[in-house]
Amino acid sequence: MSAKLILGTEIREEILEEITAEVSQIKAKYGKVPGLVTILVGENPASISYVTLKIQTAHRVGFHEVQDSQPIDISEEDLLALIAKYNKDDSINGILVQLPLPKHIDEKKVLNAIDPDKDVDGFHPVNVGRLMIGGDEVKFPPCTPAGIQEMIIRAGVKTSGAEVVVVGRSNIVGKPIANMMLQKGKGANATVTIVHTGTKDLAFHCKRADILIVAAGVPDLVKPEWIKPGACVIDVGVNRVGEKISEKTGKKIAILKGDVDFEAAKEIAGSITPVPGGVGPMTITMLMLNTLKSLKFKLGIN
Repeated sequence: MSAKLILGTEIREEILEEITAEVSQIKAKYGKVPGLVTILVGENPASISYVTLKIQTAHRVGFHEVQDSQPIDISEEDLLALIAKYNKDDSINGILVQLPLPKHIDEKKVLNAIDPDKDVDGFHPVNVGRLMIGGDEVKFPPCTPAGIQEMIIRAGVKTSGAEVVVVGRSNIVGKPIANMMLQKGKGANATVTIVHTGTKDLAFHCKRADILIVAAGVPDLVKPEWIKPGACVIDVGVNRVGEKISEKTGKKIAILKGDVDFEAAKEIAGSITPVPGGVGPMTITMLMLNTLKSLKFKLGIN
């Protein structure tokens, strides 16, 4: 029997509808809507495509959205001054600087210049610390891990007391989702193990998992025999393994594979995310949710 598919495309729609309704209510009561600024430096095609999707999503849910595009040769000093301006702007609740930045700009310095209370990506050291403490201290969990946890919750997967194995130790996904899953609270309270490509007997650890979260960036790393029957498998990997001609457009498109052998794994797992259409659509969705949270914090709305 094939596993239940956990579709980020469907969950995204549910959450965006909820955000839209809440924005409408806040606007009616307080006369304010969430404000999000996206700063794009240069003309990297992938960055432009991603930013465009963020802008479209922000408009869809009723946000005040500012797209601030800057030339690739902007100085680090001028970029920091731009961030300082938006830090002081009361109409802006979330500041997003699209990465990567040109080599002459220190990305760490730029990200750390963002007001932690407007850091809706959740990458500022203050927000990393808040996440580690957990509970009411958390303001903005990183968007991809937040999306993963939300998918697990909405799929009805039991987490309390569950064995969770996270494959991957990145600061963007692996470390934060491991920390989130071990906290007390909804969609958490699990026993968490972090493993990686250097772990001895990786298969042994994966096989123990009631919930297996794979974010290693290695196509088909996790074999079907590594999966516990009935486990929930969350595949975060998006690996380009070739190209094909689109039947719709006739143009070349990337062939994407996850970190899990999906076709074989879906016959063993209880539930699983596909690639594409799984975790990917959740990242921008949770960015919108964090921006809404930022306005609610400012207005004192629980």
